[in-house]
Amino acid sequence: MSEEIPLRPLGREEIHKLETALLIGTLLRPDVLEEIRKSEERITWIDSLAVAAGALARQKAGMTVSQIAEDLGRTEGTIRNHLAGKTKAGQLVRETYERISKEGFKITIPSLGVSTEELEKLKSRVSELEKQMEDLKNQVENYRRMYEEERKKREEAEGKISRVREALEDLLRTLAA
Repeated sequence: MSEEIPLRPLGREEIHKLETALLIGTLLRPDVLEEIRKSEERITWIDSLAVAAGALARQKAGMTVSQIAEDLGRTEGTIRNHLAGKTKAGQLVRETYERISKEGFKITIPSLGVSTEELEKLKSRVSELEKQMEDLKNQVENYRRMYEEERKKREEAEGKISRVREALEDLLRTLAA
């Protein structure tokens, strides 16, 4: 499931793709993981990385510092510091951007404590579930088609009933006159 990461995003969706790639790519670096583990202020660290990633992605999309600050809910000074690499988060995210621009988006996930065998079982299960989901989507589509056909038949029947009712009313009026 390889998806192209836009280095010069053109819209919100592409900005979010680049922002996500920068954040994940930076967070999963072994040196960053170690810094986060050692840090007493993990949330602040992660928040700074998220803001730096968001700022850089938006800058690459051509947004101004004031637009970025407004979009991310931070001060212009904070955004400038991240973009200029005056913060550790800004430096790390910029390094991740340079790596992505040279090598593409590749990450190495640190050991998750899952064996290769377990991982293969999980992949197999995901494949099974994807197939089941596709089958269910097809069933839903079939039911939708059947519903539409029945709705049209009902509308046609209602139309016929209405015409018969009108004809009966005309006949009763004629007989009554």
